[in-house]
Amino acid sequence: MPDWLTSLLHWLAMPEAGLGALFVVAFVSATLLPMGSEAALFGLLKLNPELLWPAIAVATVGNTLGGAVSWWMGAVAHKAVDKARHRATELHALAWLKRFGPRACLMSWLPLIGDPLCAIAGWLKFPFWPCVAYMAIGKLLRYLVLTLALLKVFPGGLPL
Repeated sequence: MPDWLTSLLHWLAMPEAGLGALFVVAFVSATLLPMGSEAALFGLLKLNPELLWPAIAVATVGNTLGGAVSWWMGAVAHKAVDKARHRATELHALAWLKRFGPRACLMSWLPLIGDPLCAIAGWLKFPFWPCVAYMAIGKLLRYLVLTLALLKVFPGGLPL
């Protein structure tokens, strides 16, 4: 095993650094950068099973804050485009999303479309706090379902 990988695994195994690393990975993976946080969460839990609930909480908070940043980026981008075009911009392909409003952010957990959805919610000027609340619910449910499913497939004696 390469030295850098051994060092990374050792760092993730430390509960203090592991939760911090999980937060960063979950945060970055909720932005428009292509990254996933589920492997980091599962790896941390396999190394530190006693961190089940704190790890799920940290991953949820980090991923929700990353989604909030994506919302903000969408809102800023919309303002910039409107200013550059000297008129309001409306994308007809997104009109159906307006029907759902902030509830659409509940789907922010979906692979490939979830993170851009947060930015689109900002673009469409959906209210920030309801969007963040729906993001948090969706992301928490994703982490719970995925973690519990992985623990069923790869049992390791984690305390539930």
